[in-house]
Amino acid sequence: MLKQFFIKNGHIVDPSQGINSTGEIFIENGKIKSVKVSKSQSVKDSDTKKVIDAEGLYVFPGFVDMHTHLREPGFQHKETIRTGTLAAIKGGFTSVCPMPNTNPVNDNEAVTEFILRKNYSEGSCYIFPIGAVTKGQRGEELAEMWMMKKAGCVAFSDDGMPVMNSLIMRRALGYSKIFDVPIISHCEDINLSDKGVMNEGKLSTLLGLKGVPCASEDIMVARDIMLSELTGGRLHIAHVSTKGSVRLIRDAKERGIRVTAETCPHYFSITEAAVKDYNTNAKVNPPLRRDEDIEAIKEALKDGTIDVIATDHAPHHTDEKMLEFDRAPSGISGLETALGLSLRLVEEGILTIEGLIGKISLNPSKILGLEKGTLKAGADADITIVDMKKEHKVEAERFESMGKNTPFEGWVLKGRTVMTICKGNIFEIS
Repeated sequence: MLKQFFIKNGHIVDPSQGINSTGEIFIENGKIKSVKVSKSQSVKDSDTKKVIDAEGLYVFPGFVDMHTHLREPGFQHKETIRTGTLAAIKGGFTSVCPMPNTNPVNDNEAVTEFILRKNYSEGSCYIFPIGAVTKGQRGEELAEMWMMKKAGCVAFSDDGMPVMNSLIMRRALGYSKIFDVPIISHCEDINLSDKGVMNEGKLSTLLGLKGVPCASEDIMVARDIMLSELTGGRLHIAHVSTKGSVRLIRDAKERGIRVTAETCPHYFSITEAAVKDYNTNAKVNPPLRRDEDIEAIKEALKDGTIDVIATDHAPHHTDEKMLEFDRAPSGISGLETALGLSLRLVEEGILTIEGLIGKISLNPSKILGLEKGTLKAGADADITIVDMKKEHKVEAERFESMGKNTPFEGWVLKGRTVMTICKGNIFEIS
């Protein structure tokens, strides 16, 4: 760790302070010592051991991904904490929140502590684990949420499996109010989904694949909103994919219900058409939807109905994704493409650059109660430096992640992380 270093000439964007201007940042002992927005340089280059000249580059608070799958423990053939956090750093993420669907499931403090210890010895960025709502993610009995919270969990979710029992979800939301942590809901009526593998519609019929109707998501969003209203609990809707869900969340917010929501880059970038030719790299849960859903999600990002852009980084081994479409697992490796895809929203005028950074840095930090997502003096020096003009071609073989499963192979994206600063370390991205 460098004791002191200095970033100069960068265009700083920090929504937490309303900063969108050229300036300088002085870092000392892994903390931000000062941020100055001015044309004049107040710290001389000779005053520090290292000077980073960020002229022509943008300087952001480190990105925070509140929905990640790191697979360890149990599925190290898909991803490990070491490789997953390296992928995060390459994508500009300085904090990630791994979901609990590991083996064993993160449903007790021992697994939580293992993840944190493993990250301490092998990880490149910060990890804030998400614990399971129910034991074994079976939806039958609440896990020991308080013990996991004390061990380091910042939220609870059975992601990958919906909590179908409404009484169990009601109790979980009741505890979320007491513990002041969100319940992150994977909204899916599995009976209505009926083992479907893509969006239900004309295309699914043409391909001969069983479809999942949008109502499968909408129904559970509506249920969980009502349970949040009943309990006063903190509800966060994961990976929103339908215009119906958007409508329900918008209405709930207008009525003052404690609900927040996220979507992922693939839900505003590609439609169900990506699964043509049975492309398993475009198989994801919830499935890719229609043009009208993409438009609704973009509008929801613009008006604040959707608070967060998360990756739902879900790496799989190549052999698994080469199975028949029905049998292949769902998921996209998303940490290393999220920024480039999200910057397209700025180019389209859907979001301002401040709005985008709010959704991938500040807002997830606020929802999870993390002291991240800011460049204020005294904060951890988690910083992402981006060349907004740099174009790059998506090449999965160059991913740091073990998961090469991406439907964006060959896409040319504009805007790339060139440096990530985290835990006092400076990672230069080639």
